[in-house]
Amino acid sequence: MLTRVFPPGVVDEVIAECGRREQRSRLLPARVVVYFVLAMCLFSGQGHEEVARLLTQGLERVRQWEKPWHVPTSRPTKVAASWS
Repeated sequence: MLTRVFPPGVVDEVIAECGRREQRSRLLPARVVVYFVLAMCLFSGQGHEEVARLLTQGLERVRQWEKPWHVPTSRPTKVAASWS
């Protein structure tokens, strides 16, 4: 659902316009962090690790997530969750 409302190309453009494009490959790429923050708003009653799990399942389903990935431990998701 998030990728239909906020297509990856649009999210990437906004990230670039804000000067926040990542300089190297990260566990949580900038586009995924944007989707994660939006998902935290949609699933505000869930913990950040559960939201990350739901998000990655959804991204895998629509083929927006191509790399093998696991839900990060609390540190990266807590940092991203603090932005919501």
